[in-house]
Amino acid sequence: MTVRSTLITLLALSLPLSAHAAEPEAVTRFGRSEAPYVLLARSTTDIALVAPAIESFVTRFPDHAVAYEQWGSNDLYEFERAACAVGSGAADLVISSAIDLQVKLVNDGCSQPHHSAAVAALPAERRWRDEVFGVTSEPAVIVYNRALVPSYDIPASRFDLLDLLRRPDTAYAGRVATYDIAASGLGYLFAFADSQQATTFGSLIEAFGRTGAIATCCSAEIIEGVETGRYLIAYNVLGSYALDRADDDDRLAVVLPRDYTLVLSRAALIPKHAEHPGAAGALIDFLLSTAGRAELARTHLIVDVPPDDTAQLRPIPLSPVLLVGLDQQKRALLMSRWRDTFPEE
Repeated sequence: MTVRSTLITLLALSLPLSAHAAEPEAVTRFGRSEAPYVLLARSTTDIALVAPAIESFVTRFPDHAVAYEQWGSNDLYEFERAACAVGSGAADLVISSAIDLQVKLVNDGCSQPHHSAAVAALPAERRWRDEVFGVTSEPAVIVYNRALVPSYDIPASRFDLLDLLRRPDTAYAGRVATYDIAASGLGYLFAFADSQQATTFGSLIEAFGRTGAIATCCSAEIIEGVETGRYLIAYNVLGSYALDRADDDDRLAVVLPRDYTLVLSRAALIPKHAEHPGAAGALIDFLLSTAGRAELARTHLIVDVPPDDTAQLRPIPLSPVLLVGLDQQKRALLMSRWRDTFPEE
């Protein structure tokens, strides 16, 4: 049996309903075809957003090429977990927006340390055990269709969104969307963070259920729905995707909630069984460099918030605290509450 077959078999045992999905969504390659070092990177980041940074990396380091696989967050975690278990088939570098799952991989001994001046300079909330590192800065935002949502209805906070949904015969019934936390690791992370931080969480979930809000899998699908008017408002969408699309579509507007704004830093780690850990470390260091950060900022993977707004920011730290949300009982409780709000069809 090949390594790939072994991994798929392990995934089939752990995910019997979705083993077929344990494949990348898209693949591409950056760098010279004759480059002596080919780094395998698996990531949840859309290729279009990360391409400028990786192209800059391979231009500066022409001996390196990058084979890039774009994955869904849950599938990426399960695949790397299986690769760790069999001791082969791992990527050289894994970058995921589901940072709780990344911390779990580290906690389970599936990563290796990387030491450099670049990672040592990171603030404590963006580094854990010198094995997982936050390489981006992306707010969770509210997105609305500026052509269809009147100015007096623009939700500047969660309280404003609640007020819109509480109106009798609200025009926003069935027209608000968010991530499906069962399908999206990022969506689960944001929902759990809200449940811990926001006094509005229970009321918001109740309002979503009462007004027929939509839970769906993916940033692109949610944002496209707002663009076309299928949805009027989207809640807790990752700002990098929303801002990138808003650059090209005047129908989209983005709000950083003024009550508080969660900030995610995508987590990068080098798997325990990576074949090219040195090359992976070089890419991490580049992404943290001034040049790398400039490229990430071009596609809003780094968002600089105006100073007047910084008091509302709540970074989600890379720490064992994230494992609390993965506790089976806590997860089952949140999932049950979510399914009461968003019944499966």
